[in-house]
Amino acid sequence: MSHRITLRHARKVAAAAVVAVAAFGLTACQDNADASGGDSSSAASSSSGGSGSSDSGSSGSSDSGSSGSSGSGSSGSGGGGNAGSDACATSQLAFRSTHGMGEGTLIVDLKNTGSATCTLQGFPGVDLKSKNGTLSAKRSDLAAPKTSVKPGAETRFTLYYPPNTSGGSGETFTTLVVTPPNETHSHSLPVSINVPVTDGSASDIKVDPVGTGK
Repeated sequence: MSHRITLRHARKVAAAAVVAVAAFGLTACQDNADASGGDSSSAASSSSGGSGSSDSGSSGSSDSGSSGSSGSGSSGSGGGGNAGSDACATSQLAFRSTHGMGEGTLIVDLKNTGSATCTLQGFPGVDLKSKNGTLSAKRSDLAAPKTSVKPGAETRFTLYYPPNTSGGSGETFTTLVVTPPNETHSHSLPVSINVPVTDGSASDIKVDPVGTGK
C-alpha cells in the first residue's frame, strides 16, 4: 500500500520546500495501479448529477508523456450521474493525456473503441501517484452533462493543478489513475505533473466532469 504524503516527509524529500500535499486529504491507493494497467474493482462513489446532452468528437495531440492504450488498471471510484445499460465501460475506452493550452491543465481524452454509442455522465475518479504516495483530485463545481460518445469519437475532461514556479524541486506525480463515471475499473496513464509543495497548493488540484470544456 502506498504511503500518505506527510508534511514532515516532504520536507526531507524536497529541501527548502514546505509540503502541502499532506493538507489535502490524501488517500491511499492500491499498489497494483501502475503505468501498464491491470483489472480490479471496487465500489463506485456516490453520484454527482447534471443535465443536458452532447455528442463528442474532439481530440487533441499527444505529447511524449501521453498514453493512447485502452484497458483497465487499478481499482478506483468514478462519480457518476444516472448509470444506464449504455454507459461506457472502461474496457471499451482508450485513454490519452495531453497538456492543455494553459499552464497547469491536463486534458484526458476518452475514445469509444466499441461498436455502439455509449454515454458518460459524471466526474471521473482521478488519483495522482508519486514516489511519496497518492493524492485524489477534488471535484469542481461544474454540472455534469450527459455525453453521448459514438464509436470512434472522443470526449474529455480537464484536470487542473498549480504549476511549480517556486524554483524548488516540488512534488512530481508520474502516474494518473482514471476511473470513468459509473465504473469500478480504472486505467493508469504515465504523466509528469510537478506541483509546488507550499501550503494550500493541493486544494487547487481539481477535476471537471466528463464532457465539459470541449
